[in-house]
Amino acid sequence: MHKVWIEAALNGPWSRRRQPAIPDTVPAIIADGIACAEAGAAIIHVHAYDGGGPQTFDWQVYARIIEGIRARIDVPVYPSIPSAGIGEGPLPESAAERFAHVEALAARGLIEFAVVDPGSVNFTELAAGATTAPALTYLNPESHVRHALDFAARYGFHPAYAIYEPGFTRAGAVLARAAAVRTPIYRLMFSETFAFGFPPKPYALAAHLALLAEEAPGAPWMIAGLGVDVRPLIPEAVRRGGHVRVGLEDAPFGTEATNRMLVEEAARLVRSSGGEIASVRDMREALAWCR
Repeated sequence: MHKVWIEAALNGPWSRRRQPAIPDTVPAIIADGIACAEAGAAIIHVHAYDGGGPQTFDWQVYARIIEGIRARIDVPVYPSIPSAGIGEGPLPESAAERFAHVEALAARGLIEFAVVDPGSVNFTELAAGATTAPALTYLNPESHVRHALDFAARYGFHPAYAIYEPGFTRAGAVLARAAAVRTPIYRLMFSETFAFGFPPKPYALAAHLALLAEEAPGAPWMIAGLGVDVRPLIPEAVRRGGHVRVGLEDAPFGTEATNRMLVEEAARLVRSSGGEIASVRDMREALAWCR
């Protein structure tokens, strides 16, 4: 029986204006992370907030969150990175500055994954009209991608790729080989809110997987997205040997579900589709085979 990893993405960069139920204080993020891990999540992804307001990239705030969750339950927790197109503030000029908090956490042995998104994309909204302000661009210069892959190789991480467009798979595979990094985890990003990539349809998953089989055969992958309900795609993902990410970062804006509810529903769908929920140990053992 295929063991399916569930990742819980707790909050994202949206603020309560777009996603009112996100946890945006350190205690709330810790509580949600623990609840999701208890419900079956084998990986937790967080954006750090310290008392509401805009997100922060202070490594010490991330450390409080990670240590708070892992004091109760042994689950990998990994941070986000600054971005100009989504979230707060301009993109840091240097890759070293942008990833400084990730390297600080890595140096202290607090993380097992690093966000490395191997391309740039416009966040055009599907509801855009003639008077809608132009979308911002989620920028990931190749110099930043190479920098992140280099330190992922030094610390022995599996990079956490978000694949917004098919070309991200091609570029990501090439750059991973060049950096001699461990096999990345490919998060195939779908949306019903933004115009990047594909909608969450079986034909779209098939296209992603055909390309992935050519560029990075055997690499682990999961369905994910932004502004999307991936639940209808879970049975197909399970059938094809993939994994699942859910949470308030990814869910349609304004959802009333909690992170724990989203994880519990994903677990139910995985089981009803013939899969088994992977434990953290299962996930780590599977990744150990992906050199």
